Amino acid sequence: MASKSSRQSYSHNHNNGSSSSSSTSSSSSAPASRTTVGHAQPAHNSSGRPKPPSATSRRSVTPNSRTQSFHSDQEPRRVRVAIRLRPRNAEDLLSDADFSDCVELQPELKRLKLSKNNWSSESYRFDEVFTETASQKRVYEVVAKPVVESVLNGYNGTVMAYGQTGTGKTYTVGRLGKEDASERGIMVRALEDIIASTSPPSDSVEVSYLQLYMESIQDLLAPEKTNIPINEDPKTGEVSLPGATVVRVQDLDHFLQLLQVGEANRHAANTKMNTESSRSHAILMVHIRRSIHEKVNDEINSQEKGTKSDLFDGNGIPIVRKSKLLIVDLAGSERIDKSGSEGLLLEEAKFINLSLSSLGKCINALAENSSHIPTRDSKLTRLLRDSFGGSARTSLIVTIGPSARHHAETASTIMFGQRAMKIVNMVKLKEEFDYESLSRKLEGQVDYLTAEIERQQKLRDDGKYKLEKQLRECHDSFAEARKVLVTRSEILEKENIHLESEMKGILSELNHQKDLNNLMQDKVAKLEMSLKHSEKVLADTTQMYEKKMAELIKQIEDERAHSESAEEQLALMKKLLSEHQKSIQGQKQIDELALKLQEMYQLHENTLSELQSLKSENKDLLLQKAKLNEELHSMRQRLLEQEKQRKGIENELIKLKRAVPENENDFEDKKSYMKEELSKGSSEFGNRMGSYRSNPLRENISGQRATIAKICEEVGLQKILELLTSEDSDVQVHAVKVVANLAAEDINQKRIVEEGGLDALLMLLRSSENTTILRVASGAIANLAMNEMNQALIMDKGGALLLAKTASKTEDPQTLRMVAGALANLCGNEKLLTVLKEDGGIKALLGMVRSGSSDVIAQVARGLANFAKCESRGVIQGHRIGRSLLIDDGALTWLIANSNTNSASTRRHVELALCLLAQNEENAKDIISGGGIKVLIQISAESSREDIRNLAKKMLRLNPSLQADMHAR
Repeated sequence: MASKSSRQSYSHNHNNGSSSSSSTSSSSSAPASRTTVGHAQPAHNSSGRPKPPSATSRRSVTPNSRTQSFHSDQEPRRVRVAIRLRPRNAEDLLSDADFSDCVELQPELKRLKLSKNNWSSESYRFDEVFTETASQKRVYEVVAKPVVESVLNGYNGTVMAYGQTGTGKTYTVGRLGKEDASERGIMVRALEDIIASTSPPSDSVEVSYLQLYMESIQDLLAPEKTNIPINEDPKTGEVSLPGATVVRVQDLDHFLQLLQVGEANRHAANTKMNTESSRSHAILMVHIRRSIHEKVNDEINSQEKGTKSDLFDGNGIPIVRKSKLLIVDLAGSERIDKSGSEGLLLEEAKFINLSLSSLGKCINALAENSSHIPTRDSKLTRLLRDSFGGSARTSLIVTIGPSARHHAETASTIMFGQRAMKIVNMVKLKEEFDYESLSRKLEGQVDYLTAEIERQQKLRDDGKYKLEKQLRECHDSFAEARKVLVTRSEILEKENIHLESEMKGILSELNHQKDLNNLMQDKVAKLEMSLKHSEKVLADTTQMYEKKMAELIKQIEDERAHSESAEEQLALMKKLLSEHQKSIQGQKQIDELALKLQEMYQLHENTLSELQSLKSENKDLLLQKAKLNEELHSMRQRLLEQEKQRKGIENELIKLKRAVPENENDFEDKKSYMKEELSKGSSEFGNRMGSYRSNPLRENISGQRATIAKICEEVGLQKILELLTSEDSDVQVHAVKVVANLAAEDINQKRIVEEGGLDALLMLLRSSENTTILRVASGAIANLAMNEMNQALIMDKGGALLLAKTASKTEDPQTLRMVAGALANLCGNEKLLTVLKEDGGIKALLGMVRSGSSDVIAQVARGLANFAKCESRGVIQGHRIGRSLLIDDGALTWLIANSNTNSASTRRHVELALCLLAQNEENAKDIISGGGIKVLIQISAESSREDIRNLAKKMLRLNPSLQADMHAR
């Protein structure tokens, strides 16, 4: 009560002080520029004494003292804060059915009441309070238009949206409104007013569109420009971004094209709280340069009158005003446990919350008149240095949601706006004499006159030069013609001499050829004579060779008869030799038997010594076997106790399900399947059954986890993994259950993979025929597949092929659910999509639909949605082209056929997958031929999720092929 009364007293005293305050202007003269700074008079504290001027010039007073409208100029330099309530969507209506509203709006009083509990609430005052029915036009006119008008008059301005993720910041600020002009956001309306108020010949409007993503400033108009540095002028403190793309805006259509390009390059993702959650802070920078034509004839009189003395322009020097407008769409703050962010999304959420936390610290320091403002803690606060506590006129719109589930986030957002209302900026007007324009004009006139003089002089010189040139050309052409005639006559004489010599040579060559022909005729006659003689000699030689061949044939026959007689003699000799060998063979056998007997005796002695050593080794092995049997017995006892506890948990879960009606089981992306088996009951009914907080179910779960951890510590993970290769199927079942429970915890996954657990699980899928082992091993792999590094290892080791084979050889619904969950997690990795399809992962998912189980079908739909989401992200980022890989395996046909399924979870994933496939222009032909247009239209009108309806409308509107088919229909 004491703090509340002091707060009311501070508000009352400040109201008295602020009502008596007035604005004054101080001017300073400079040779080429002038700056007008607006200072507010010091606000009075509770004792009536004025505060120090330095503190007053930076920030002021409690916002509850203000009774004027948002447009009031009584406190023109204070940060203006408005609050906007988002309408309830279908998810809010379903989740908050049993809860009352936590926010009550009083727009006529410009107040908001936030319920603390069922019987008490707190009231907050803002400069404007917008209900859920407020139009985009009214929000712009109240919040942003005064800032835009100040910017057109030469002051810097900032319009910023702050709030929890999914509360409508991007809708309020960056909505393009292509289809419905009434939905245009602040960016489009502000540029429309600016372009309408400027004239292109004398004024210029330039824009830059940036995003702050994971503490790196990136250019949305040129995505290749990343990590843009921030420069601060040490004299003026102005912030600039060298390297950022600056585009001069021609008209509103040109700006809309730039804005659409920037939005396409901005990072966004699908979370539990928002299907298109912005993962970066977007900043639109508008630079305006306006020329002002005014003259002051008497500088002394203007000083006496208290007007702007530095506007002296008796000689007609033009004046230019330069201003800058920042429109900031902050990424929404989120809690990790509510958004379900993992992997890259978790890192993005950390950077978002870190930058927003730094901004909150600066706001707190400014509101409390702290001597140190930590603006250098974040790039976001450095960029907004001029907006809070600087020289800009700033308006802040705070967005909140109506859901009671986010009471803490709503309260934090409201307090942020309350603290921002205490900040007062030093508004500065920057005007400069446009000596550059005047200089350019005079230089242009001088250049024109100089060029005219040079042009006349050049005309005279050119005339004289042309006459002299023509005279020289006539002399040269006459001399050249004479020279050519002389040269040609000499050449003709030489050609005649050469032709005469050639004629003489040709005649002599013809005579020589005639002599050669005569010689050749003589040689031909001689050759004919020699040919006849050679024919006669050849006939004689042939007769001689025939005689020799007859003699050789006779000799060959004689040699054959001689060889036959030799063979007969050789056979006789072999017979005699064999009889002789038999006589000496007996003695050799006796000697060989003696040697063999001696070798066998030596072998017997060696065998006896080896037998003794084997007996000693056998004793050692028996001792080791006894020890292992004891350890195995203790392990079995522990596993039996664990099985009993698990059965007790399942019985409790069955009782709870009978006592309380079940809600929809929506399988979220990448959830832990073994954790689901252990804690499904408590997570399902935790919000409605507070009286069950101390029931035996949770005690059994914690006891089971403690037992598993204790077994792992005492026995060791390596020994547990060795039991997976046991020949006893019961031992394998208990061991794989322990490994699956350990894999459900993120801290154990890396150790399991490093010690060979993944290889052992894949071995079980490859070799085991036990249904229980296959089910639990698939669940353990599904848990490991939630980690991106593990996903790559699973694919490299052939995990997708093994999962597909397991799905084909079993009909157990629980096993199929685990296999489908593992494949669905692998579908969430963009780098593995092609390999996953080649290994039969998509066909396996679609094949598991045969089971008819709603849980299995939900996992299949989730996997297809993850696959389509990764493909869509790749298409948007430009490193994936062509039609979807899902179409080849018939996934599109299945999605269209199951778009009206009764399961809410399955239907949500099917609708999301179809909308994501429609984002790719290459898929349009297959969607149209398969009847997908009708399904997309139905989704846009009847989907239970508002974000999916909006996404379907967006796809139907932006895809040219789909739009053309709709018009044709």
